[in-house]
Amino acid sequence: MPFVKIEVTREGVTREQKRQLIQGITDVITSVLNKDPQLTHISIAEVETDNWGYAGEQVSVLREQGITADKK
Repeated sequence: MPFVKIEVTREGVTREQKRQLIQGITDVITSVLNKDPQLTHISIAEVETDNWGYAGEQVSVLREQGITADKK
């Protein structure tokens, strides 16, 4: 029984995007590991930007500085 946990910052990830993540990861687990999709569990945890950091700074502060994770 595969279990995959996805953590994202709480910044407007839509219900549809979450559905696509769940479906896409389930498809990969089924394809690559040959696991039953009915037994594959996906969890999405949303983390407040104050509680997530990289490069020595909180994401909330980086966002205030205009730094995002969006593709260039």
